[in-house]
Amino acid sequence: MTKSQALMERVETGTQKTTMKALVFHGPGRRAWEDKPRPTIKDATDAIVRIKTSTICGTDLHILKGDLPAVTDGRVLGHEGVGVVENVGKAVSNFHSGDEVVISCVTACGKCEFCRKGMYSHCKDGGWILGYLIDGTQAEYVRIPHADTSLYALPPGADAEAYTMLSDILPTGFECGVLNGQVKPGDTVAIVGAGPIGLAALLTAQLYSPAEIVAIDLDANRLDVARSFGATSVVDSSDGKAIERVMALTGGKGVDVAIEAVGVPASFDICQSILAPGGRLANVGVHGKPVELHLEKLWDRNITLTTRLVDTITTPMLFKLVQSGRLAPQKLVTHRFALADVMKAYDTFGDAAKQHALKVVLKND
Repeated sequence: MTKSQALMERVETGTQKTTMKALVFHGPGRRAWEDKPRPTIKDATDAIVRIKTSTICGTDLHILKGDLPAVTDGRVLGHEGVGVVENVGKAVSNFHSGDEVVISCVTACGKCEFCRKGMYSHCKDGGWILGYLIDGTQAEYVRIPHADTSLYALPPGADAEAYTMLSDILPTGFECGVLNGQVKPGDTVAIVGAGPIGLAALLTAQLYSPAEIVAIDLDANRLDVARSFGATSVVDSSDGKAIERVMALTGGKGVDVAIEAVGVPASFDICQSILAPGGRLANVGVHGKPVELHLEKLWDRNITLTTRLVDTITTPMLFKLVQSGRLAPQKLVTHRFALADVMKAYDTFGDAAKQHALKVVLKND
């Protein structure tokens, strides 16, 4: 049955469902695949999108651990996806029913003072709200506020899996890691954490021709992947000697850029301990616990420390790089599940080392 036939059948019989299945958060360590009311248009700028492809993010695991207490019981998780527009509010002009779209992880009104500065993550009526403050994309349907500035048209014939990576991890690794770290030609770059975000930073750092990229992780499989993605050296940090190894690799100088892509105190400590004078530490990870900043060692070393929530300001550029073949984010996908098997997908993603999992794609066919 075609999409148009299915729509006509619902209209003719009046049987359009008012519920949907979704992955729902019920407090730290508790999640369920259950029925939820299907979203409807609330504001004139909204769009309702039927999810085709979604994925699980490391931030979702932070939520499930209780690291983000603003997420309340009953929230539908997820902030990444590709889908088909079902219907739109009367103020939406860029999208129409039937359009295939990429959902940005950041909602932007496009008008407030922060949006005008390109800081969409701090939008006064948006920012990162999907799967956080409002229901997200690990569901059959999702409501997208400010659709005109929070959706992107999927290019005709595009690989939906590849473009799902443009919802979040590719712009996050690029903006929060590579751009904030000011990676330049000839730099030595260390990426602490070779999970999906760290690998996204690795892929996009190569756009700026660094001389060396050192990938650091506890997981030997992820280090192998990092090397295949372009890391010039890899360091296994499982024995606690990563700092010594990086300093040895750099002749005692340290690195020009350290990108923190995990979000735990140990990885942050590695980053600040391996910086050369004048180095830049770009934090990407979501931190649920305090870290120690060793200013007693760094105060005179001309160090720059940056933090950021992805603004997705580079998403249009990344679209062009994927379309041209310069970037191949589909390489990050290791596992595929039906959306209805999302509980099993979470088990796999949560045991990433044993399962050799990077990005886990959820398909709602």
